Amino acid sequence: MSDSSIYPFETEDGITFNFSIWKEEYFNHAATMCQMAVDYGFQVALVVLWLNYVPGTWGSKMFGQNVMPKDMVKPYVQKVSEVFDRFHPIYVISGDTDFDTEEAVEYYRIALKELIKLSPHTLKSMHIKRGYDYIPEEFVDKLDFYMFQSGHNADLQDMSYKLAQGMYQKYPPKPIINAEPCYEQMGFSRQAYGRFDRYDLRKAAWSSLLSGASAGITYGAHGIWNCHKINAPKNPILGEGFDEALPWEEALRLMGAWDYGFIRYLFEENDITSIEPVSELINNATDEIRMGKSDNGIYIIYVPSNTNLVLRLDLSEYRIKTIDLDKKNIAYPKVAVKDNQTIIEMHRFERDVLVIAKK
Repeated sequence: MSDSSIYPFETEDGITFNFSIWKEEYFNHAATMCQMAVDYGFQVALVVLWLNYVPGTWGSKMFGQNVMPKDMVKPYVQKVSEVFDRFHPIYVISGDTDFDTEEAVEYYRIALKELIKLSPHTLKSMHIKRGYDYIPEEFVDKLDFYMFQSGHNADLQDMSYKLAQGMYQKYPPKPIINAEPCYEQMGFSRQAYGRFDRYDLRKAAWSSLLSGASAGITYGAHGIWNCHKINAPKNPILGEGFDEALPWEEALRLMGAWDYGFIRYLFEENDITSIEPVSELINNATDEIRMGKSDNGIYIIYVPSNTNLVLRLDLSEYRIKTIDLDKKNIAYPKVAVKDNQTIIEMHRFERDVLVIAKK
């Protein structure tokens, strides 16, 4: 991904590290990049131990040539804190990991404990693998927020709401983020034919936000995350594998980013800081329509495809509008209230909408 060929540890072949020898050039370079990000107004989030460096994870089983010796974990974390604490980063202790073995849990136990000691003022979380919502109990109270990833498998996009709902229900209340939904123009995982578009991204976002993960959503564009360049060699297919990316200059102009910016606009315009999932829909044979209630009493419904809605609520005192998420047009649907139920007539837009009910 980088042309610099700078590595954090000594390496003779650019693949296998000698973990006993730091490469200061790497850490200086990384610190310079973090400073640039901070200067541009970004909140830096740094992954501490990606899974392939940790034994007993799915990643190290596939690519095990660089498993870090256990006695290096603490010195390495000390180095990370020493170099990067000044940027007040969010420390993401794990990267794409599972916790299916005790040896993996032990590595992350060491890393998390050491960072809490050295950097108590920074936020900490864990990035876990796609379709996974398990966090060891001993870590739960030490994390500031939870993260999950609904991922890039076209057949499993229901993970956007299933994982959000699962974490919301089974862990002590904390902010929840879908840290890795599908990315715009990314090929479907496992080299399946097809790519995610703006509609898919909106669906993943609102499905997560209204199902328990209202603290945030990550926007990704294929070509940006992997810094793809024109005429550059194709990245090796690792893990699930994805089709070729757009050059980063083109991916930078993809319009889905505006849809995610619109989410922020709606939250701020309506003074929303959190949304609680609610299940008041009673007429739909699908779980894809998601509904939530904001902390200031606004009901929000995400409707992927148009249909009539019946709610187990009397919304006679609410003003209800429909926002076309594709073109951002607004309509006021026909609404009927009877026997403590509210019937909202099917919208006439071609794609997905938000229905917002506000007193």
